[in-house]
Amino acid sequence: MSARDASHAGSWYSSNKKELDRQLTGWLTKVGSETAQGDALPIDGLRAIIAPHAGYSYSGPAAGFAYKCINPDLFKRVFILGPSHHIYLAGCALSKCERYETPLGDLIVDQITTEELAQTGKFDQMSQETDEDEHSLEMHLPYIYKVFEKNPIEIVPILVGALNETTERSYGKLLAPYLNDSENLFVISSDFCHWGTRFDYTYYRDEQGTVTQSLARSGGKKNYQPPSAQGRKIFESIRDLDHEGMEKIEQGDHGAYCRYLSQTKNTICGRHPIGVLMAALQELDASKGRQGENGRTGHHRIQFVHYSQSSEVLTTSDSSVSYASAFVQRGTERKH
Repeated sequence: MSARDASHAGSWYSSNKKELDRQLTGWLTKVGSETAQGDALPIDGLRAIIAPHAGYSYSGPAAGFAYKCINPDLFKRVFILGPSHHIYLAGCALSKCERYETPLGDLIVDQITTEELAQTGKFDQMSQETDEDEHSLEMHLPYIYKVFEKNPIEIVPILVGALNETTERSYGKLLAPYLNDSENLFVISSDFCHWGTRFDYTYYRDEQGTVTQSLARSGGKKNYQPPSAQGRKIFESIRDLDHEGMEKIEQGDHGAYCRYLSQTKNTICGRHPIGVLMAALQELDASKGRQGENGRTGHHRIQFVHYSQSSEVLTTSDSSVSYASAFVQRGTERKH
């Protein structure tokens, strides 16, 4: 069987099976038995999670908040949608590998479903090099293996390219029937704001709502700190920027989410996988004639359960990446 090597093991996360298992167990245990909003874990009616994909020393604990939402007894297949970091891709691509290696054990690629998607003519195929270079899919594999260790599943990796609102809707419509299948779980891979000159993004919004799109050039000072009568720090502006985006996602309005990205240019690297998920949810809701309200797409509830930043940015010499975890729950399956 053709296999994808665990190419980031030993650098982005531990290649030692016992050490990796200990870390994952610790992060999942630390989450506890319920979310900050009072939802019991695992989540009833779970359809999808959103979780980060940075090195585990940065995002491993944050991802645990999403993976703790999963009841492994309920699923047979996990779709993984991750953004392409290394190649330009106008659409989406599938893996040609039959299994994905992890230090904990191998995950089997669902060849039947992958072929079904390929037959639509809407997907390219990743080369082995592209597949192994990309971390947005790989960083979820150890968590998936760990959660489903006693309930083996098959995976459907999908690399998501530089889509626009229209193509996100197109792929969302295509994937909606799979999302509607209660035996399928969708894992959406995304970090949130990448802030700093090394990311070419230094957006800042003060307490009065005044936006400086390129703070790094303000005053031409290397360690520039924005003036603020209210004492607003850069990391607080980043937090508010991310939370605004998280609220748009929770509201389930795909168009509003796309407008937010257009206005702020927030460097959410998994913005297109998230967009595809939102489009798929809206497609399902439209087919059921449901209207969204109160943080729901209509038939579904999207809820963020964790947010953190890799560091607190104080000056333009600093940088950070944000991490957020969420779940998507089918509304009619909630216990009251």
